[in-house]
Amino acid sequence: MTSSVPTSLPKIKYLKRPTSPAWIEQAIANLDTILLDHSHCERKAAGVALNLMFRYPSSAKLVRMLTAIAQEELEHFELVNQWLERRGIAMRSLPAPPYGAELNRHVRRDEPERMLDLLLVSGLIEARSHERLGLLSQHCPEPELAKFYHGLMASEARHYGIYWVLATTYFDVDIVTRRLEELATIESDILSTLHPEPRIHS
Repeated sequence: MTSSVPTSLPKIKYLKRPTSPAWIEQAIANLDTILLDHSHCERKAAGVALNLMFRYPSSAKLVRMLTAIAQEELEHFELVNQWLERRGIAMRSLPAPPYGAELNRHVRRDEPERMLDLLLVSGLIEARSHERLGLLSQHCPEPELAKFYHGLMASEARHYGIYWVLATTYFDVDIVTRRLEELATIESDILSTLHPEPRIHS
């Protein structure tokens, strides 16, 4: 199949490489699966925020800001589930791509480095989500669904900004910047090979 997707894609802050046109084609050809995976992603994102709050309960700014993220992710979870219901897609589990597990494998285990890495990995995932929801909004052939994706983009951008703010609240900005460079390279490398099954992070 000849690609109609442009090879020049917008650059998203913090991401080393843009998503490949092959992912866009794969996603558009499997919109129902992408929606189902999107539901799981929103639920997991809420869980990530809650887990960080439980892990660092004495970090008041973190708890306050991540409470808002967790609430918003759960709202998005419900909105995506409404789309699943409208399209007659039954909720079910999906095999996870290696993306999240591979990123978390590079999280250092000792504190305070662990806290920094968890914040930065979370921010990178949100940045990639922002990029990919934007691509879906641009290329989705269904106008109403494209509009839905576009409406979620701003939230994802705000979320990765919050994780950056939290990282620079608790760590020196130079340390944060250096570690972000390392993790961002790893993140892009993980996505350099298209996963055979369509996923938001494949």
